[in-house]
Amino acid sequence: MNKSIKLLLFLTVLLLSQSSIAQQLPQYSQYILNRYVINPASAGSEQYFVGQTNYRNQWEGITDAPSTYILSVNGPLASNMGIGGYVFSDVTGPTRRNGFSLSYAYHLKLNDELKLSLAVNGGLLQYTVDGTEITFGEDGDDVLASAQENNLFPDAGFSFYLYGPNYFFGASAPQLIRNQLDFDNSIKDPTGRLTSHYFITGGYTYEINSNFELEPSMMLKYVQPVPLQYEFSLRGIYKQMAWVGASYRKSDAIVMLIGYTLNESISFGYAYDFIQSDLGNYSSGSHEIMLSIKFNERKSTIKNAEE
Repeated sequence: MNKSIKLLLFLTVLLLSQSSIAQQLPQYSQYILNRYVINPASAGSEQYFVGQTNYRNQWEGITDAPSTYILSVNGPLASNMGIGGYVFSDVTGPTRRNGFSLSYAYHLKLNDELKLSLAVNGGLLQYTVDGTEITFGEDGDDVLASAQENNLFPDAGFSFYLYGPNYFFGASAPQLIRNQLDFDNSIKDPTGRLTSHYFITGGYTYEINSNFELEPSMMLKYVQPVPLQYEFSLRGIYKQMAWVGASYRKSDAIVMLIGYTLNESISFGYAYDFIQSDLGNYSSGSHEIMLSIKFNERKSTIKNAEE
């Protein structure tokens, strides 16, 4: 089997294996800009709706490396409720992960500034292996090139989000239903199980003066049996319009962040990952772009809150 096929099957195993060192959910370098995808309990924490799309091209230079597309919408349903949803497509070579999720959040006022949001989310996941997209250099391999199989099953998650005027802290547990994948027609010894993931995020916006703000943030990830992973980020924001920043992801990458907001409603962000792991021998890095639009601002709610 040639090197490209070996690498392709290695990436496939990372997605399907229960004991893999890699998480089964996509990586997002701009997690601070799309908090809803990481933590659905953040829906309704702002007084407007946000429509957002992210596209990530991971491990540039590696054939059939992961690419992820996600489209999300979330916002306040009332003064103490939030709703949202997203659709996504995550492709790695012959494997695909598609689906959607909907969420409902309820916000509790703890004091004049602090609120706690609790949320549940649910949806459907589809995992596909397409053997017709694989070309082999040798006969007798364990994947049937003519096979195409789908696994479709429900998924659910729970999250909480504690927030104030310039800070937030939350945790989420997606993929709580540990469904079993079974591709018995296309892969020898094919079984694998979806693993529960746990995310903790937090951040604080510090106002230096009327023009500049600093925003440190962090994300912790735990997927059994992998050791706890962490990521730290720092953004400098000018007049709430333009920003530059950087992140460090443990044993993985150093990330550059840039972006701009137009008319306080349309934002564009870009992230580039400088790979620090051994994958850097094969890839020049990862690209991620983000576009978001704010709409339907609840001005009456803001006025009531200020009163």
